[in-house]
Amino acid sequence: MLDPDVVLRADLGPLPTGGSREVRGAAAVAGQALTYSRLGLFVRPALINGAVGAVTTRDGQPFSVGGFTIRGRRIVEMDILADPRRLRQLDLTILDS
Repeated sequence: MLDPDVVLRADLGPLPTGGSREVRGAAAVAGQALTYSRLGLFVRPALINGAVGAVTTRDGQPFSVGGFTIRGRRIVEMDILADPRRLRQLDLTILDS
């Protein structure tokens, strides 16, 4: 599913606990996914400010939102927002699966 040259951009919020991060390459991005899979997150498709994406929740609260760029049936870019302050400002409408 991941393009070999996939780029993941994540906004984790203001420093020092957060910051922006960029990860490149399928192995590195998959490694990040494995790390976050241990947090007990629940992932659902969602409309994020009117666009299709995904929202993750933890203990029923939004944890992050993500948008994906797909070319040739592979994910080439992922943009993740996990800044709690900015998440509260978004209109997150979870879609039924």
